[in-house]
Amino acid sequence: MFEGEPEAGGDGGAGQGGCPLHEREAEIQSAGQAVEALTRHAGAGIGELLVYTGAAGLGKTAVLTEVRRQAKRAGCTVLFARGGERQRHEPFCVVRQLVQPVLAALSDEERAQVFGPWEDIVGPAVGLLPPGGQLDPQGVRDGLDFVLTRLVQRRSPVAVVVDDLHWADPESLGWLAGFAVRARELPALLVLACRDEFRDDALTLQRGLVGRADRRHELRPLQPASVAHLVRAALGTQAEDAFCRHVWAVTAGNPYETTALLREVLDHRLDPVEESTGQLRELASSARGMTLRLWLDKLGPTTLRFAWAASMLGTDIRPDLAAVICAQGPETAAQSIRELRRHGVLTGTPGGRLEFVHPLIATSVYQSMPPATRTGMHGVAAVETENAGLGLLTASRHLLETLPEGDGEIVGKLRRAAREHLAIGAPGAAQRCLRRAISEPPADEDRAAVLYELGCSALLTDPVTTVNQLRLALADPYGLGPELRVDATFRLAQALAHSNRLGEAAAVCVEEAARTRPGPGRLRLEVAHLMFAAFQSEDEDGPGRSRRLAEFDRMFGTIGLARTDTGTVSEPTPDEAVFERDGLAHAVAVLRCWDLTLRGADREEVIALAESALPDGRLPRSLGWTNTTWGFELPGILGISYLYADRVDRADELFTEAVRAYEVAGWSGGHLGFAYLLTGMLRFRCGALAEAEDYLGRALRIAERIGPGVPLHWDAVGALAETLAARGRLAEALELARTHAFGPPYPTVMVLPDAPTLYGRLLLARGDAPGAAATLTAAGAALDARGWRNTVWAPWLGHLARAVAPDQPDRARNLAEEAVRRARQSGTDSAIGSALRLCAAVHDRPHAAELLAEAVRHLERSPARYEHAIALVDLGEALGTAPAARTALAQGLELATRCDADGLAARAGDLLRTGATG
Repeated sequence: MFEGEPEAGGDGGAGQGGCPLHEREAEIQSAGQAVEALTRHAGAGIGELLVYTGAAGLGKTAVLTEVRRQAKRAGCTVLFARGGERQRHEPFCVVRQLVQPVLAALSDEERAQVFGPWEDIVGPAVGLLPPGGQLDPQGVRDGLDFVLTRLVQRRSPVAVVVDDLHWADPESLGWLAGFAVRARELPALLVLACRDEFRDDALTLQRGLVGRADRRHELRPLQPASVAHLVRAALGTQAEDAFCRHVWAVTAGNPYETTALLREVLDHRLDPVEESTGQLRELASSARGMTLRLWLDKLGPTTLRFAWAASMLGTDIRPDLAAVICAQGPETAAQSIRELRRHGVLTGTPGGRLEFVHPLIATSVYQSMPPATRTGMHGVAAVETENAGLGLLTASRHLLETLPEGDGEIVGKLRRAAREHLAIGAPGAAQRCLRRAISEPPADEDRAAVLYELGCSALLTDPVTTVNQLRLALADPYGLGPELRVDATFRLAQALAHSNRLGEAAAVCVEEAARTRPGPGRLRLEVAHLMFAAFQSEDEDGPGRSRRLAEFDRMFGTIGLARTDTGTVSEPTPDEAVFERDGLAHAVAVLRCWDLTLRGADREEVIALAESALPDGRLPRSLGWTNTTWGFELPGILGISYLYADRVDRADELFTEAVRAYEVAGWSGGHLGFAYLLTGMLRFRCGALAEAEDYLGRALRIAERIGPGVPLHWDAVGALAETLAARGRLAEALELARTHAFGPPYPTVMVLPDAPTLYGRLLLARGDAPGAAATLTAAGAALDARGWRNTVWAPWLGHLARAVAPDQPDRARNLAEEAVRRARQSGTDSAIGSALRLCAAVHDRPHAAELLAEAVRHLERSPARYEHAIALVDLGEALGTAPAARTALAQGLELATRCDADGLAARAGDLLRTGATG
């Protein structure tokens, strides 16, 4: 609802229909102050969080009704929603109530401005677009933040009011918990009311929300005087004091229970005198919790059956749908509605719908149903809800309440519902449907496929669930089809890899490959094994794997040539079609390219392989950033290979495409974090250090949101620490590394940049040369054993040379010269220039100047502007008082300033002021 539409129910009766709210003056006054502050500072972006808590029946809804009236009178746009006990399993139900009415009423122009680029992501979640492909739940939450922010800016000031938050669906609750923080920066008042009845898995969110409240009020029971006022307002002024006092005693001052008891007193025509008090406790018990017998006596079987149907439909009841569920014709249903309204059970809403007068009545009616009746009516409700056009998203919550009967049709509906839940960014709801489908149970031949779907549903959010369910699917005796089995194995390996279990990931692929018949499926698993093995930080057979990868590359190249040489235009064979669809040749080319990159091979060979993986200069579909055939790792390492080969133009195209693809797809979790990481690394390499810090900071924030220890977390911390040090903020870099425990033991997955090498550099930077030397020596031994000699990703030789130079100058020069030799083998200007610069640091000044002059010549041809700036400043210092020193320093200062390398710029400035003598 929006614009202050009145709701029917009330958490206590008092305050409805113009009756005064007793003992709620402080709560109402606080709301008035919040609304006044909101409207007074509407343009300043000052928001507040106002929370009302208390047991059922204490008047929370009545207070919220008054808050909404005040907000509307003050000119606020009011968005309202209520959690429903029966709708807790309907994803984004509360969100849809809040925003769907106002969003649906926007003009096309307004809608475009409010949604921006997020319409395809947010539209399905709020019910304005049909579900499409699988969405990342974090992306949906981020999109909702964007849309609500734009909406608030256009309709400010805005009051967002949510009643019965304890019954909010998990998806809506998760979004609200995040938006509550953002709302403080907006002209928005967020008002929540809840009982202390949150599910165990929602307690953290609930405590976080309540704990962040700017104004919090816990509603208390009424005092005897207020209860006496309610008694005399209902029964007349002749009600005796003793009677009023006894009403207060049996209801404990609960406003709802008091008004419910007074209705019973009126129905039984009980005189409000002291002699009648003996009957109050029994009447209060009846009013508090209606049993089946009491409801039958009160309503009769026909009317009660309609009430049962209504209780299953939640907070917004369609009379026609309730009538169909309970099998009542129009006239009978109309009579049932009249009776239910007369007895204070149901009331109407402005939209022609029905609503229970109070949630406690809905709960009582629902719980009065015999179990068999309840499950049967849920089954009918599932069918009729879908027939009414409300879709499987709504119908599935009824299917969850039915008893398992081995019904294949129900299994099919639950599986389709799960796909729709995934398509709106609700994997938790999808998993509930699939678990229920398994308990149905599915036919033997379908069970493994359902387990596979359950595992895949958690791939973006819960690797542990993915691993467990996919292992079950693969172990199922009836099994998966050959193609699905290969895919399940690959996804299992992905989940293991993303959980820092790369060894298991590689082993799973090689074991399954041995069981798979020859063909594209087996080849995909063998290539996947090489891929996951390549990402391991340690490998006993690194050179051997490189040789096998080279053999694969030659084999796939031969297959491609054979098909090309035939000149045939006939349709490809099934195996050839799968070969092309899965992009095996392109995948192998990328892996071979990456292997050569890490081995420090000639850049021309690396670039040629990279180009062969990009038909028409673009990523093939199988290697697309959001394609699940191979995952995001392959296009990622392809871009890094270009970056380390100084082809930053190609890397920039790929990384820009990654950010755009994930933002468009709404994948705001680890995938987008990885894209930010890659973009930050590129900016660092190009000397745009401030931009690099921004992107790497975004990557780290996403990694922290996912959880510590994931590969992205290591990557982001390491790359950001390196960037901060480059900007001259060494203390901040060291503190970042310390805070995030960046150091041994290292993860099993390789880190960008190499973690042991970077840790050794940080030790050296803080003055621990012996510790740095030991760390870098160990890092170098492991890398050499693997055959990885890339001096950009892991420049351990040059920094080890610096660490040992004071005590072992000859060894230092040998190490530095070996680094230069390896860099020259790659033929990459940035690598050669950087190695020469580090080599100069361990030589005397005349030779150092020669090395630095050559380094400058290489670096000025490369995109590595920051490295170029360091080399210029080092050269100026090495030249001393020579005339060329001042020129080099001035150029270095200018370039360092453009790179935002503040520490380097300060050093260059000092050298210029002191004449560069030393």
